[in-house]
This record gives sequence, structure tokens and C-alpha cells, in this order.
Amino acid sequence: MDDILKIADREFKSRFMIGTGKFPSDEIMNRCLEASEAEIITVAVRRVDLENPNADIMSALDPKKIFILPNTSGAQNADEAVRTAMLARGMGLSNWIKLEVTPDPKYLWPDGDETLKAAKILVKEGFVVLPYIGPDPVLAKKLEDAGTATVMPLASPIGTNKGMKSVDTIKIIIEQAGIPVVIDAGIGSPSDAALAMELGADAVMINTAISASPEPVKMAEAFKLASRAGRFAYLAGMAEKRDTARPSSPTKWLVK
Repeated sequence: MDDILKIADREFKSRFMIGTGKFPSDEIMNRCLEASEAEIITVAVRRVDLENPNADIMSALDPKKIFILPNTSGAQNADEAVRTAMLARGMGLSNWIKLEVTPDPKYLWPDGDETLKAAKILVKEGFVVLPYIGPDPVLAKKLEDAGTATVMPLASPIGTNKGMKSVDTIKIIIEQAGIPVVIDAGIGSPSDAALAMELGADAVMINTAISASPEPVKMAEAFKLASRAGRFAYLAGMAEKRDTARPSSPTKWLVK
């Protein structure tokens, strides 16, 4: 049976999403896409030539092979994020938007209040909204109630590669969510991705850990395998943890 990820009205076989930033070249980025078998790629609207959306980064991507998800990277408040989303839709990119509102240039920590404000406006305007947030269970629930298609809590600050630093709160978000939970930002190694999926996340989003690797294509494949392994482990169910040892072989026939 296929293990399908459903977001809004779309279905995906892959639970591994990828970003477009910092790759050494478009050619390497596309080889990473092929190795990753990702079906969603996110692109900053500010990287797109809005006068010619077929130029620049967009010319390197084939929308027949991968779903292009524009994002509002660079927006520092709700007004800027909404304006960016409207620009993306107006130029025919998509009515899906990865909502990012990050006023803090040092840590790029998402602003929860402004994210919620923008999400409510964009949902009302007919967008499929995938908001990037801190690991905040209360905010995640408010965004779901506002009609977002996912929530995307960070594992640790963008580009740090520090991995899953907020496991306890991410567990709460996953437990309470009625929409897909995508772990975004800070995942630095394939084992981080596996852990996120073992916890029950619906998908992971990776960029810097791949694009900044000395061998990006191999790393993309490693993340693909790790995210699948984590998902399979989650579906299989973990064995119980115990405080005392338990023999794995029978003890009745021990020679005395």
C-alpha cells in the first residue's frame, strides 16, 4: 500500500522536501533533486524575476517533474508576507505559499504573531498556506484553526545544521495536529531527518545540509534514505524501552 502524503488537494509519494538556496550551481541542484526523489521544492519569490518568471531560478526547474512552492523569505511582517504571496500568485507561480515572517536578521526566528496575522489573510484570499513557525504547540493549533494546510516547525534556527533541538515541543505539535507537520530548518544530518520521521512528522524540509555539503548529490540521497527509514520505523512502531535488561534468548535450558 502506498504511503501517501496529502496536503490540501494534492498527494505526494515523497515525504522529503527540498529548498533551492546555496547550491554551487543549477546543474548540481537538479542532480540533487533527482537523487532525493523529492516532489516539492521551495523557491524564494524574491529570487524570481517577476517581470520574467521563466528566467533565473525558475528556468532551472521543470514544473512537470516537481511541484514548485514559492515562499515569502525576506518578509519581516505580515504586510510584506501577504504582498509577496500576492505577487507570486499574480505572476502565475502558485496559490500555494510557504509563509515565512522573520524580522530577526541574526537568528531568522519566525514571528508568530505576524505569521498568524498573515495566515488568516492569505487563507481568506484562497491561498494554500504552509507556515514556518517556531516549535510552539499553541501557535501551531491556532494556525490550524485558521485554516492553514500544514504547520512547519523549525528543528533549530535556519542554516545552523544543529538538528532536533526541540524534540519535546515538536512531539506535542505532532500529537495535537490534524494537518501535516513538516519539520523545517536546522536539520543538519540524515539522522536528524530520521529522528523527525520516527517521532511522527509527516515530512521534512532540507536545504543547507545538502547544498553546503562537499558532496551535495550523495547527501541528497542520504537524506532520502534516512527520511524513508524514519517513516518506516514510525509506521512499524517502536519496541518498548525498559529500565532493566531482558535476555533476547530463552534461559530455561541453561547448562548448570
